[in-house]
Amino acid sequence: MSSLQGYVDRRVLLVLQDGRAIVGVLAGYDQKSNVVLSDSKERIYSIDEGVEEVELGLYLVKGDMIVLIGEIDEAIDRAVDLASIRAEPILPIRY
Repeated sequence: MSSLQGYVDRRVLLVLQDGRAIVGVLAGYDQKSNVVLSDSKERIYSIDEGVEEVELGLYLVKGDMIVLIGEIDEAIDRAVDLASIRAEPILPIRY
């Protein structure tokens, strides 16, 4: 994950092995791919209700928990009405 340098100080989405989706600004990372996010929020998806966002603040994620990291287009993300989105939660990875 040495290519993470291009994502520093940008808003990213992390999908974790346990199914959580975390959005935040990539503040840093290390050689083990551990990631530090600032201004982070967990997005909780539901079929019955809109997306719930839980404030996490400064958040450290172990590199071995990360399945996916992607940059978020902030203009598009702000324009999306999360309350209107219905989706099944992502299931945890089972080995």
